[in-house]
Amino acid sequence: MIAERTSPTAVIRIGEELHKFRDSIDTALFSASITDSGERVTLSVVPKEPVEFTELSLVFREEFSDADRFFLNGYQSWTDSFEHSLGDTVRGIRHIPSALVKKYSFDKYGDYNFVRYSRQPGNFHGFTYAYIRSGETFRLFGSLSEREGFTKLNVLGQKQRVKVSRECEGAVYSEPFAAVDIAVLTGSEKEVFGRWRDMTGIAPNYDRPTLIQGYTSWYRHYQDISEEKLLHDLDALTASGMPTDIFQIDDGYQTAVGDWLSIDKTKFPGGIEPIAERIHSEGLKAGLWLAPFVCERNSSLFELHPDWILKDNDGEPLSAGCNWSGSYALDIYNADVRGYLREVFDTVLNVWGFDLVKLDFLYAACIKPIGGRSRGQIMCEAMDFLRELVGDKLILGCGVPLGAAFGKVDFCRIGCDVGLSWNDNPVMQQTHRERVSTKNSILNTVFRRQLNYCFFGNDPDVFLLREDNISLLHCQKQSLAVMNHLFGSVLFTSDDVGTYTEKQKKLLATARGLIGADVRSVDMTEGTVTVELTVRGRKKTVRLDTEKGKLF
Repeated sequence: MIAERTSPTAVIRIGEELHKFRDSIDTALFSASITDSGERVTLSVVPKEPVEFTELSLVFREEFSDADRFFLNGYQSWTDSFEHSLGDTVRGIRHIPSALVKKYSFDKYGDYNFVRYSRQPGNFHGFTYAYIRSGETFRLFGSLSEREGFTKLNVLGQKQRVKVSRECEGAVYSEPFAAVDIAVLTGSEKEVFGRWRDMTGIAPNYDRPTLIQGYTSWYRHYQDISEEKLLHDLDALTASGMPTDIFQIDDGYQTAVGDWLSIDKTKFPGGIEPIAERIHSEGLKAGLWLAPFVCERNSSLFELHPDWILKDNDGEPLSAGCNWSGSYALDIYNADVRGYLREVFDTVLNVWGFDLVKLDFLYAACIKPIGGRSRGQIMCEAMDFLRELVGDKLILGCGVPLGAAFGKVDFCRIGCDVGLSWNDNPVMQQTHRERVSTKNSILNTVFRRQLNYCFFGNDPDVFLLREDNISLLHCQKQSLAVMNHLFGSVLFTSDDVGTYTEKQKKLLATARGLIGADVRSVDMTEGTVTVELTVRGRKKTVRLDTEKGKLF
């Protein structure tokens, strides 16, 4: 049972100077006060001169039990995010030799360079929102603004505390601001998440589609796409009669990542525009993948515009990951970068005629605090810029800290990439939290389900039913299709659907029958996820063995 909430204590640090208070404080550098209305708690700070804070926190006393479950939202789309018990720990990358971390840039995908991972069981951290669940009662801590910096949440199991902080590294604050602004809500799942959404003021746009179905080229062809291959898959899709809204072209059409307007003419002799026209001729919307805030080493952009690249502390190009020939982060405050991206999006949307853009690797924009701004401030401003560029067309966000995407994207990936196997190989399982994993993808789909129709439509990534070029067992494909249709708003495949057998078509029809089901409760105990739901008036239970990937 979740206890009645007590008033929090504020903790503010400037360097080594520490201030703790329960009501208000007035110092030589700032004044601050706590406002607690019961459902909303705000720590307001008024700097008296420009100040760099090292901590801005509210600490809440809680009473945890061994039966409680804890969810803390991971840093970005791909970060594994599911419920834990007090005996669990969440591992970072400190166990990986530093030479391997540097070689493969494992530290660039998540929060590893600015968050300390605790080895103490029952100590967890996350961003933007977290909850404690006792049976079917939730206590939700939900950020009401990320614009002054990411909201970081810590559960301190041994101390029976929840700490809510503003991630403020690099930020210089000179005007009054909300150092912490958090909704603290207790009730049923639907009550607390609905109330949180209302308190943010970010209402769903009901003029936009709430469910999209279709195809993406990535998991069938990866970068090895061509006009011939895409048209084959388009013909198979339209001939199949499958419900389809969007045909999305993924990575591989461009000559290099970053050189978005340079189309690979060996793959697309007539350019990419005729493919969009052909998609439209079939009555579908055309989607295109881009990673607007990164470029690869083997790009003309990297060669010709080194001043567009963010620099690390040694003055070298700042890595954003080990993808492609090496991935590097662009400086979104560089006027030339912004001018280039305006040209790219104008061409993609208004000349080539694409209706949806899947925007990936967005975390790169805020990989380093710059210009007196925190990571969260940068990410929010980056998302504002993208929404401005895309206008009324559709955005599918990916690889993005979710809070900054609220109200800025129409759909958003809420898990890592699925794999062609259940949980990748044992070596990769020892790496970072953002790695490719069908198992982790499904768990994120389940445990970030509340965001669906709340701040955007959830993209659980693709379902795959094919038999060729895949190591997933039949039961694992079934689990993927069922969970995607049960909890997702983006229902894409990456198969040649023209090869589907009657067995595969029947499996897909069964999964589609779950769209719109009323999910009553979800629990995970000893590796089994149990979903209680109602489908067309009939109660049903779905159980998933997360180790085997099998429904029972």
